[in-house]
Amino acid sequence: MALDDSKREFRFVGTRPDRPDGLDKVTGRARFGADMNAAGMLHGAILRSPHAHARIVRIDTSKAEALADVKAVVTRADFAEVPFKPGLAGEVWNVLENVMAGDKALYDGHAVAAVAATSALAARDALKLIEVEYEELPYVTDVNAAMRQDAPVIREGAADFSVPDDMHPNVVRRHESGHGDVEAGFAEADLVIEDSFETEATHQGYIEPHACLGQLGKDGKGELWCCTQGHWIVQKTCAALLGIETANLRVTASEIGGGFGGKTTVFIEPVALALSRKANRPVKIVMSRAEVFRATGPTASASMDIKVGMKKDGTITAAQGEFRLQGGAFPGAPGDMTAMCAFAPYDLKNVHQVGYDVMTNRPKQAAYRAPGSPMAAFAVESVVDELCRKLDLDPIEVRLKNAAREGTKASYGPRFERIGLVETLEAAKAHPHYAAPLKPGQGRGISCGFWFNHGGETSVSLALSEDGSVQLMVGTPDIGGSRASMALMAAEVLGIPYENIRVTIADTASLGYNDVSHGSRVTYASGLATIKAAKDAVRKLSQRAAAKWGIPEDAVKWEDGCAVPSGPNAGDFDPLPLAEITAEMGQTGGPISGHFEATPEGAGVSFATHIVDAEVDRETGATKVVRYTVIQDAGKAIHPTYVEGQFQGGAAQGIGWALNEEYIYGEDGRLQNAGFLDYRIPVASDLPMIDTVIVEVPNPGHPFGVRGVGETSICPPLAAIANAVSAAAGVRMRHLPMSPPRTLAALKARDA
Repeated sequence: MALDDSKREFRFVGTRPDRPDGLDKVTGRARFGADMNAAGMLHGAILRSPHAHARIVRIDTSKAEALADVKAVVTRADFAEVPFKPGLAGEVWNVLENVMAGDKALYDGHAVAAVAATSALAARDALKLIEVEYEELPYVTDVNAAMRQDAPVIREGAADFSVPDDMHPNVVRRHESGHGDVEAGFAEADLVIEDSFETEATHQGYIEPHACLGQLGKDGKGELWCCTQGHWIVQKTCAALLGIETANLRVTASEIGGGFGGKTTVFIEPVALALSRKANRPVKIVMSRAEVFRATGPTASASMDIKVGMKKDGTITAAQGEFRLQGGAFPGAPGDMTAMCAFAPYDLKNVHQVGYDVMTNRPKQAAYRAPGSPMAAFAVESVVDELCRKLDLDPIEVRLKNAAREGTKASYGPRFERIGLVETLEAAKAHPHYAAPLKPGQGRGISCGFWFNHGGETSVSLALSEDGSVQLMVGTPDIGGSRASMALMAAEVLGIPYENIRVTIADTASLGYNDVSHGSRVTYASGLATIKAAKDAVRKLSQRAAAKWGIPEDAVKWEDGCAVPSGPNAGDFDPLPLAEITAEMGQTGGPISGHFEATPEGAGVSFATHIVDAEVDRETGATKVVRYTVIQDAGKAIHPTYVEGQFQGGAAQGIGWALNEEYIYGEDGRLQNAGFLDYRIPVASDLPMIDTVIVEVPNPGHPFGVRGVGETSICPPLAAIANAVSAAAGVRMRHLPMSPPRTLAALKARDA
């Protein structure tokens, strides 16, 4: 169903009701990953490698197994054999290799063994008795160093067909796209700027560590409770790693204390199940904060070369970029998405981008809100900003002149349908922030950002109760207020109050397969499925009304929660409310429900424009963001408060990434700052008030015009802040984070 009228009137959609899970969360009644317990439960703990790269010569677990409190010990031998395949085709093997090391430990923190004991303390004590003999190997943690011909080889044969034969084995994927003739385009330019940029790896920084409780019997049937963004992928992966039938493992997603993409991957769940199968008792594992940093997925770090040509009137004549991303010791760094996002905001005749996925001796990277896009925006938007400054051009006018529009051929291939980038730029230009005066020592930065958005496999069921209330089951964990949005969309179709709809996150035994809550897909895909399921229920309700009145089904329409006769029968009967139909459904044909499953493909891309003011202390290099405005196209804001929260959250995380956050590895290849004391995420005092402007350019691929908003908000901040800091400091900042030592060094180098 396409949306062709952006002025459609909504009754419930677009309002701001209380969140349905609010009371549970403020009273502590909500159950998160570590809140589940079971009779006879054991506590699991994982032994991790202290080396960046080492061959595992021998593991002796006998002393740990001899302890009375220890009921099971597992190593790699306790998991199913999964054949290795090159490239992403070997993802299950890569997950297994990350969950429990095989022949080699590939990074500091790599799991090598695990125990289950009667208490968490006993489990940790038992780990100390496991003897592991390592043969230390050469290691590499830097992406550029990992690509050099003399770099240590992390794993032979991991590259797929896209990688040229002459590249180092650590390069495992290569993406190339673009169109036109970039050399001819550069020849047309009045000014060409070529520059290099780097970003460090950052963690998603969720408050809740990974936790799970698993029980797996000798019969191969099990239950798993875990904090995750996608329990079907947990089910599928765990079943494969343990050699059991997928349907024999029932997985329930707990409430989630933050994920941001970092809980889309399997880390500890198969270990808990393997220990449970061996001990024949439930096993609970809760990661420490240090384990979260050392052994779960941060972002990739990136090294990028950008070249852009521009005429004196601001027309971009050509652009090209090379993007090198490391994803840890496994394939998966989003070099392809980084390359594709880089120039997406621009309508370019000549563009070329290449992205590389490179392995290093670091933990397996995971998604972090629009994986790859923030780094690309930082590099490209920095060069565009520098061109504007050197040519004395307004940065918003230049972006408007070159902005992608409906029908633009994207840098990565397809033509855009209806998009809202121009509208965000026009809103930014008209916003009071853009015209506000700056104080001495302050600078202002502008940046655009882009994300693809995603559909994915989705299944929804909706059941009506006799009193007219509704139970809605969705399969996507609520990581950003989706229960409220689903209830609003169901209420809109059914015409009943929002409060009469209860939304439940179903377990894997209650619905068909659902893709992970990622890719800004939930409000779009689960929302579309909810609308279709509600319409399915409305069709059945209308059938019951038609039968009661003795008129054809197509002579009934649904208005404001009631069946209403139409056509020749209009006015013959009084409207029949939903609750009256459901009150009699036991006598008129039985239960009424709605269902829908699909893989929708009309997610619609998303753009944002951010305005940032920052000031730099020239004596210390410390930076403070003093004003921030987020302007983003939401398509249609189902629950505007949640949308604003997503905008603000992306900006807040971007401030941390731009100014402070980074993984720091020592000369020994080990992580030096595995905790919030040394890995500094922003606190309230580090942040300004973040203003938001919701732009609504309806997505034609959704019945209500929805575009995902969860990821685009983190795409512009790195560049917008870097542009503001560069203006304030008078020197171009090319390496993130712009921590005080790094900024101070840049200031001193400029003065020298």
